[in-house]
Amino acid sequence: MRGQTASPTSTENGARVRAMSGMVKVLAFAGARDVIGNDEVAWALDDETTATALLDAIIARYPALGPMRRSLRLAVNGRYADDGDVVRHGDEVALLPPVAGG
Repeated sequence: MRGQTASPTSTENGARVRAMSGMVKVLAFAGARDVIGNDEVAWALDDETTATALLDAIIARYPALGPMRRSLRLAVNGRYADDGDVVRHGDEVALLPPVAGG
């Protein structure tokens, strides 16, 4: 696993962030958004990482996501990510919990 920090850069008060060098933009939807308390978080990366390592770091920071772990999906730059897919500075990562509809 390559290194990443375990602490996001706050986007409190609903402030929007732009992807920039050394950061990824994490978008949270449905139950994940409820746990994180925001629909966007700027996440600092020391270096590129994998989708699984990033998800593990996010869950470490937001332990209430733990029960959703098996059903959470990540999308990187609009495409569903496999566990070993690389996440790089400037990427946009979506946390996608299961949703029900009708």
